[in-house]
Amino acid sequence: MHATRLRSLQALGIFCGFAAGAWLGGAEAPIKLVNPDISPITVSFIMVLGVFLARWSVPAFIRGTSHVRNDVRQAPHLIVWAVLAGCMWAVANTLTIYAIRNVGLSIAFPLWNTNSLLGIFWGFLLFNELHYAGWKRWLGVLGGAVCMFGGATLLAIASSHQSAPGKAALGIFAALGAGILWGTMYIPYRKAYLTGMNPLSFITFFTVGELATMTLLAVGYRGATPLWHELVGAREVLFWLTLGGFVWVLGDLFQQYATKYVGISRGIPLSNTNQLWGLLWGIFVFHELRGASQTVYAQVAGGSILMALGAVAIALSSATEREHSSWQDAADREGRRYNVEAEYVRAGMEGRAHGSDPTGRTILDWLLILGTTTLFAVLAAMARLPHIDISLGWASALTVAMLALLATCGIALWRTTRFR
Repeated sequence: MHATRLRSLQALGIFCGFAAGAWLGGAEAPIKLVNPDISPITVSFIMVLGVFLARWSVPAFIRGTSHVRNDVRQAPHLIVWAVLAGCMWAVANTLTIYAIRNVGLSIAFPLWNTNSLLGIFWGFLLFNELHYAGWKRWLGVLGGAVCMFGGATLLAIASSHQSAPGKAALGIFAALGAGILWGTMYIPYRKAYLTGMNPLSFITFFTVGELATMTLLAVGYRGATPLWHELVGAREVLFWLTLGGFVWVLGDLFQQYATKYVGISRGIPLSNTNQLWGLLWGIFVFHELRGASQTVYAQVAGGSILMALGAVAIALSSATEREHSSWQDAADREGRRYNVEAEYVRAGMEGRAHGSDPTGRTILDWLLILGTTTLFAVLAAMARLPHIDISLGWASALTVAMLALLATCGIALWRTTRFR
């Protein structure tokens, strides 16, 4: 790859990581609008329904689903990896519900963002990331990891002051468990993008594993009839939870592109700036730390800032041309292992089209877009804001900032890669 193209793709990957942080951070906020009497399993199930709708309608809106068939013909093995990643995500997302309810948004986010540490490990071990990186980049990555661990420790200590007796430990373990599952989930991500698959294709199969796993968990844990009654009883909050799933998909899509162009050892920490957005939503919109002591404020703010600095240090340790050549070696290995055409693999790494690129949308695409829009409109008509103390001014300001990032990063993706 030409050096200029490599730099532009890495800059794009970094930008996508920041945009992912904003949208992933905002995706968990609707959970705070839900009555705590509703089971976390049910909450997660409703969110996954929103995720399912978004993972098919968003690709249909951006490029159409015709390109999915082309990717499947080239790399059919990745369907299995995508479904497996979706299964892991569904379990991890359920754990985050318990974490948020027991230790709050501002505490839970940084704890499950320890998935960065696993991302660094798997990227180095399996995909040649950080090979030939040089000591400065190694120092940035490892130093950032140490900062993130220190920040997570501060936040775990702070959570013991803010949670009900006996609940802090459960919330901490749930958040860390989600981090482990999400950190491992990025292995299929990297396999897919080294092999050349488009992120818009990968997420459509990813959601099959999500929905199947979450349905089994919900029916097995609650039972079919009680689950249905709980869904009917929660109709006033269905919109907020499905909206949370939709927002999460937009953040995850940016994260997928970050993973594709800067690797999991850098893309995951960069998208984990969602901890700062979680902190903003938790403190300014939902007043989570109101009445807390100055010590607790110092621990939460210091821990979050320390983890954010660690993530930035990792992200700025960008890959050199020599390191990127080792990524190409890993891509060639994956291509030979699964008998994928070499030119398809190369085109995917360079963010360009392979062969004839389908254009236009089919009737199926328009049905997906129209059906999803109609369903969200119906749910919005039934929705009611709960009687909780929230700051609408701060919520509006954060929403505008997220939309600005969505627009600018989307335009950058289109101009640089045409969403490839």
